[in-house]
Formats: sequence, structure tokens, C-alpha cells
Amino acid sequence: MDSFNIYLPISGIEFNILVLVTIGFCVGTLGGFFGVGGAWIVTPALNIFGFSMPFAIGTDLAHIFGKSIIATRKHSKLGNVDWRLGMFSVFGSIIGIEGGKRFVLLLERAGNVGPVVRWTYMVFLFGLGIYMLYDYYSTVKKHKEEETRDTTVSEEPVEAATLLALKLRSFKIPPRISLPASGIEGISFWIVFFLFMLTGFLSGFMGVGGGFILLPALIYLLGCPTTVAVGTSLLSVCFMSGYGCFTYSVSGRTELLAAMIMLIGAAIGAQVGVLATRFVRGYGIRFLFAVMIILAGLSVAFKQAQTSLDMPVFGSLAAYLVMGAAGSMTLLIFVRLLIGFRRERA
Repeated sequence: MDSFNIYLPISGIEFNILVLVTIGFCVGTLGGFFGVGGAWIVTPALNIFGFSMPFAIGTDLAHIFGKSIIATRKHSKLGNVDWRLGMFSVFGSIIGIEGGKRFVLLLERAGNVGPVVRWTYMVFLFGLGIYMLYDYYSTVKKHKEEETRDTTVSEEPVEAATLLALKLRSFKIPPRISLPASGIEGISFWIVFFLFMLTGFLSGFMGVGGGFILLPALIYLLGCPTTVAVGTSLLSVCFMSGYGCFTYSVSGRTELLAAMIMLIGAAIGAQVGVLATRFVRGYGIRFLFAVMIILAGLSVAFKQAQTSLDMPVFGSLAAYLVMGAAGSMTLLIFVRLLIGFRRERA
């Protein structure tokens, strides 16, 4: 496999080109399907396979930027993008990204950026994943109870805004804005602004497009329908990752050659993921998303165990888990897409 290694001039390391293309394809598929940049897989994967954490963050942001443009365009054709909400994301996210990047560079100078970022990943990945699984199973259980009482209930649970989303919408702080594509009327601009500023900070700090945090935030805090949250999240990821790529490149922490190679695979995978949302919707997407981020969290935990305990075996487990999880979920999405096409033709 050494014959597929290439030299990456900015980071000064050799890396396997097949690994980069595979990561790009898997994350392209998952990103198009879940509405996220996929950095919760790519940044840990690049770090696990040899990139330093700052270079993993900067390179991933460059790759996310290109891939999100492709996926957003595809989602827009399916009517899954709230352009008005996406444009509002610019105001808060750029401020947040700059703050997150400065914090990472501060930690890099202190020499402990890797452990801090990994622990932050674990908190968010496990926390979001467990909550979304709880929400999925509690909703499905309630839906089944309704089915036993009323046979006219739909096959899939009907999505509704959470109590927290309704509470946030009730704040009267002016100016108030309406988002018809998301079914949201009269929400305070400042709620939206601070939501995107927070996700922007986490984007700059963790090397993510912000999607794996923004998608649940749009669903549970603003009350967007899942498919609209997926498309709008990708639009916001375009802005956040684009600015993040720029600011990390200025600091010399972006390996553009690696990002371009990953984008080759991502461009193909994104088409597959977006099309699959036609056949897996609502709570089905939430369930698969929760499973995926919990598995990603486990891979980061193994990498941290390798560093803390100085046991290389945990590093190997982390690498196999993150790539195995991404590959398995990509295969599942592809299979669901084929089943959906067959049923549609029938």
C-alpha cells in the first residue's frame, strides 16, 4: 500500500491517497444524508491516521466547504433548504468561528490542544447521541400507543416542535423574524443569532462545519422539520466551513492537496446521500444520525485512551471503528436508496 502514499507539502507528512478518497466518499454520503459536514468523522480520522490536530481541523474545514456546496445544491432542488434562515446564520457564525480558532491556537501554544478537543468531542457526541436516541424511542413508543387506540394514525410519527422550541419562539425581544419555509413565525432575531454564534464557535474550535450540532439545534431548539433542517444545516455549513477554511489557511494549518483529494470522493458520495433522504425521512434520519455520532464518539474515546495510557492498540481500534462505522452507515444508506428506487418504480 506504500505505493499509494503521497507527500503532503504543507503538513510535511506522507499519507495514503486511497484512505483520503475513501474518507471523502463515506463522509460525502453521510453529509448529504444527515445535513452535516461530517467533520465529527473526518477530523478524528485524519488525527488518528497521522495529522496533527490543528492540521486535521484546517484540512477538514477546506474539504467540508467544497462538499457542502454540492450537497446544498442538490437539497435545494428537493425543496429542503430554508434560504432565509441560512442567510441569517452568517451574522453569528463568523464571529463564533473566529473565537473558536483563536482558542485552538492558544491551546496549541500551551501544548494541550489534542486532549482538550477530543474531550469536547466526546461530551458533545455522546450527549447528543444519547438524547436523540431517547427522543426517538420515546416518540415511537408514544406513536405505537396511539396506533392501538386509533387505526387512522399515520405509519410514521408526525414531527412537532418541542416544548423548548415553543418556549424560545415565545420570547418577544425585537426584531422578530418569520421563516415560512420552516413553519416558524415571529421568532426573535437574537435567538437565531446566538444559536449560530454558539455553533460557529464550536465549528472553529472542533474543526467541524457545525452541522452535527446545528442539525439537532434546528430540530429541537427552533422546531424545524427534519428534512428542512438537513438542507438548511448544509447551507449554514457552507458559510461556516468556508470562513473557517480561510482563517485556518491564513494561519498555515490547511493541507489543501489532501482536501482536494477527499473532495473527489465526497462529490460522488453527496449525490447518493441527498437522494436517500427521499426514502428515509423524519425520525428515521434522526435515529441513524444518533447511532452514527455515538460510534464516532467511541472512536475519539479510544484515541484519547491511546494517548493517556500510551497503548497503540487503542489507536488501531479507533481507526477501525471510525472507518468501519462510516463505511457501514454508508452501505446502509446506499441499500435504503436502492430499496426506495425499486418501490418507486413498482
